[in-house]
Amino acid sequence: MIKGVHTMFYSSDASGLRAFIRDKLGFSATDVGDGWLIFDVPEADMGCHPTEEDAGPKSGDADISFYCDDIESTVADLKQKGVVFTREIDDHGYGLVTYFEAPGGFEIQLYQPHYAK
Repeated sequence: MIKGVHTMFYSSDASGLRAFIRDKLGFSATDVGDGWLIFDVPEADMGCHPTEEDAGPKSGDADISFYCDDIESTVADLKQKGVVFTREIDDHGYGLVTYFEAPGGFEIQLYQPHYAK
């Protein structure tokens, strides 16, 4: 029986990204050897979205985003830790959405869902 999901970021700066996730985002981790961290994720959900022929992600793409209960306070906390946000908070219908930079050239979505969790 499936009991979880393992997500991956492929990065040109894997050690910097690991430190960012640990130190700035605050995820605990297990070092499985040589500084290779496997992060504990407190909660997760998964969506399966349709594609549009002329816009957005293509079939076969995957995406990882983070969600929170209070986007304003989460953004303020992360900014104090030096996290750089690339977009203003905007209502996308399903939730309040913004994006931040992470080592290795990532732009990662953070959102506060409008739907009940």
